[in-house]
Amino acid sequence: MWEEYFIIQIGGAVCAVPLIFFWEVIFLEKLFKLKEHGTNVKTEIVAGLTTFFAMAYIIFLNPLILGEGSPANMANTAVVTATCLSAALGTWLVGFLSNYPMAQAPGLGLNAVFSYTLCGAFKLSAAASLAAVFIAGIFFILLTVTGARSALVKAIPISLKKAISSGIGMFVAIIGFVNAGIVVGENSAATTIGLGNFSSPPVLLALAGLLITIILVVAKVPAALFISMLATSVIGCVCQFLLNIEMGIKAPESWVPYLDFSMFGKCFGGFGELFTAPIASLIATMITLVMVDMFDTIGTLIGAADKAGYLDENGNLPKLENAMLADAVATSAGAVIGTSTVTTYVESTAGISAGGKTGLTSVVSGICFALALFISPIVGLVPSAATAPILIIVGVMMCSSLKDIDWADIETAIPCFLTISCMAFFYSITDGLAFGFIAYVAVKLASRKPKDIHPLMYVIVALFIVKYVLSALSSMGIL
Repeated sequence: MWEEYFIIQIGGAVCAVPLIFFWEVIFLEKLFKLKEHGTNVKTEIVAGLTTFFAMAYIIFLNPLILGEGSPANMANTAVVTATCLSAALGTWLVGFLSNYPMAQAPGLGLNAVFSYTLCGAFKLSAAASLAAVFIAGIFFILLTVTGARSALVKAIPISLKKAISSGIGMFVAIIGFVNAGIVVGENSAATTIGLGNFSSPPVLLALAGLLITIILVVAKVPAALFISMLATSVIGCVCQFLLNIEMGIKAPESWVPYLDFSMFGKCFGGFGELFTAPIASLIATMITLVMVDMFDTIGTLIGAADKAGYLDENGNLPKLENAMLADAVATSAGAVIGTSTVTTYVESTAGISAGGKTGLTSVVSGICFALALFISPIVGLVPSAATAPILIIVGVMMCSSLKDIDWADIETAIPCFLTISCMAFFYSITDGLAFGFIAYVAVKLASRKPKDIHPLMYVIVALFIVKYVLSALSSMGIL
C-alpha cells in the first residue's frame, strides 16, 4: 500500500498518513458512503464551503428582519447567535439523518412572516411568535413520522416536480440578479423592474464575478463556484480597503466575537400570550406557518434533489421522511434557541453544483455556521457581489429540467408555466407552488380528467385557498 511505503521511507515522522487514510476511507466512507456516490472528502469539503458562503448572508440579513427596529424587535446580537446555532444544528441533522448535501437556516421569507405577519399584523410578541413556531415544528414532526408529509410529496405529479426544480432555478437566479444590483425595482409606470446602475462599483464587481464564474464553469475548473467566490471577494476587498472604492463590504468593528443567548428558551414564556390571542388570529397564525414552511421545504427538497440526481423514475425522493424530519426538528429547536422557522435552503444547490453528493457536505457547512459564531467579522468580508454570480449560474443549471416537460401539451404546460413564473415573479416558492397546484386541479377538472388528480391534491389546493382567504381578511382588518 502507498501509505506503508511512506512509513518505511520516512519513518515515524509521517505516522499521521495512515491515520488520515483511516479517517477518510474507513470512517467517513462507512458513514457517508462516499465511493457509492462517486465523490471524495476533498470534493465534499469544497462543496460544503461553497454552500455555506452562498447562504452566509442570512447571518447578517436575519437581524435586519428580526432585530432592533423591526416588528419583532429582538436584540441583533441574539439574532446572530440564534441564526448561527440553528443553522449549524439543522444542517447537521439533515446531513446525518438523510445523507443528502442540504443545508438549513432560518428561512428568508419565513423570517418576514414571523416579523411582519405574526409580530406586526397579528400583534404578537417575539416570545409568543417563537411559541407558535415551536408548535408548528412539533406538528411537522407528527406529520413526518406518520408519513403524511411524504404522502403529500408523492401526490404531486412528476411534471410539476420538474417545474418546481426549474422554478426554483429561476427564483435562485432572480435572487442573484437582485443581490448583485443587476436587476432593480422601477418606480416608473412603464416598467416594473429594470437594469441596475452599471456605474456602481458593487454592481461592476458582481458583473466581474459573473464573468469569472462563467469562464471557470465553462472551462470545467474543479470547484469553479468556490474559486470564483473567493476571487471576487479578494478583488472587492482590494478595491475597498486599498483603493478606497466602496464595495459594500462590511469591515469588522471588532475581531472579538460576542455571543448573546438572551432569547434562548423565551418561546416557553410565550405560550400564555399565544393561547389568549383571538381564535381567528391563532388559526391564521398556525396555517400561515404550516403552509409556508411545509411547501417551501417540499419545493426546495424536490428542486435540490432533482439537481443532485436523487429523484427516482417516478420523481420521488428516497429518504424524504428523514430530510423532512431534520427540517421539523430544526424548526422546533430553532424556536427554543430564539429564531424564526428553520428550513432547507435553495442555496444548497450551489454546493451540489460544486460536486457535493452526501451528508458530508452538510456536516462541513454546519461546522462553518458553528465557527461563524467566532469568525463572523471574516464572513462579512464576502460581499453579496461575490455570492450573487454563483446563484445566477446555479439557476442556469437548475433550468435543465425544462427539457423534461411536455410543453406541447397545454394541460401540462399551463400549471408548469405558472409554477415556474410565479416563483420568480412573486419572489416566493410557496406562492409559485400554490398557483401551479390550483391551476393543475382546475385544468384537469376542466378537461374532465378528475382521475388524474391525486385526492391529496384537493386537500393541498383547499389549504392554499384558505390561506389566501385568511390573508385577505387579515389585510382588511377583519381578523
